[in-house]
Amino acid sequence: MYHSITFNNGLVFHVPVKYQNLSLVGSGSQGSVCAAFDTSNGERVAIKKLSRAFQNTVFARRAYRELTIMKLMNHKNVVKLLDVFTPQTYENFQDIYLVMDFVEATLDSCGELNHKRLSFLLYQLLCGVKYLHSAGIIHRDLKPSNVGVNSNCTLKILDFGLSRAICHSWKMSPYVVTRYYRAPEIILGIGYKENVDIWSIGCIFGEIITGNVMFRGNDQIDQWNKIIELLGTPSKDFIDTLRPDIQRYVQHLQYFPPTPFENIFHVLESDQNPEAMMDLRDLLSKMLIIDPRQRMSVDQALHHPYVFIWYEAEEVLVTSPKYDRSIESLEYTLEQWKELIFAEIADFGTRNGS
Repeated sequence: MYHSITFNNGLVFHVPVKYQNLSLVGSGSQGSVCAAFDTSNGERVAIKKLSRAFQNTVFARRAYRELTIMKLMNHKNVVKLLDVFTPQTYENFQDIYLVMDFVEATLDSCGELNHKRLSFLLYQLLCGVKYLHSAGIIHRDLKPSNVGVNSNCTLKILDFGLSRAICHSWKMSPYVVTRYYRAPEIILGIGYKENVDIWSIGCIFGEIITGNVMFRGNDQIDQWNKIIELLGTPSKDFIDTLRPDIQRYVQHLQYFPPTPFENIFHVLESDQNPEAMMDLRDLLSKMLIIDPRQRMSVDQALHHPYVFIWYEAEEVLVTSPKYDRSIESLEYTLEQWKELIFAEIADFGTRNGS
């Protein structure tokens, strides 16, 4: 049995009656999320209604990708899919609802942190990203608003609408990651791999420390300019890997020397610990490297002294079942995507007895 809740902005959620006290907490191009109380177990949950899932085949593929990825995930630092449903039959199927762990806040609202909390959050984010990579998934859209944090300092990675399979033989669209957190290889269109997520993590934690977005570009070109103004003009060896037209553009820009990281990241006011800040600067200096061939990996980051104090093998070494990357090359009609998604929802219900 379902009931309908209409919010002030006209958005309607049609959900099972066990979900009560719904309140809208966020809305965007990928969907809207409300908090709710699950009366069956007394837990708070988040319910995401996917927006325009069947507007076209691109949106339908994205919805199918997000659903199939979430069904795979089982790690404490990655948001868990608790339920998925539609209130409609297949004949009038339009709405997809994902029920997930509730998080109290996101990293963009956490304020300044001391080194103990900061290193613990960084460690958890690296654990979650390593788990995703073990499934063959690059998140591609890591940003402060996509990383949830609870009051006990537990961190969970959110939102897989833009995630893609790891594949080294082809390039992925540069228009996927929120601009400020885009790695140079995305901006320059040279293809990318797992450690694109490491760049995003460096940007996120640099922002937490300074209170400002690290690279606030107005467009792709301005984004690149902001990066080199702070980190310096990249080496000729890196520039030689670029396409000829991009090489010419990069070579004709003004030369910038790198800014020393001690000039970027000062000692935290809330934690006067210069040794810890020195370790953190060193870690960020290895994350925020323009040349992805020189940038550190997730494993290297997890073994860095700043976060290794939290290292637990059962958290770091747990792996996920592999994501079926053939999804990325499927060319289905809208009706075929709809049929696949409806079947995935039914399969989840069958496995979980709902």
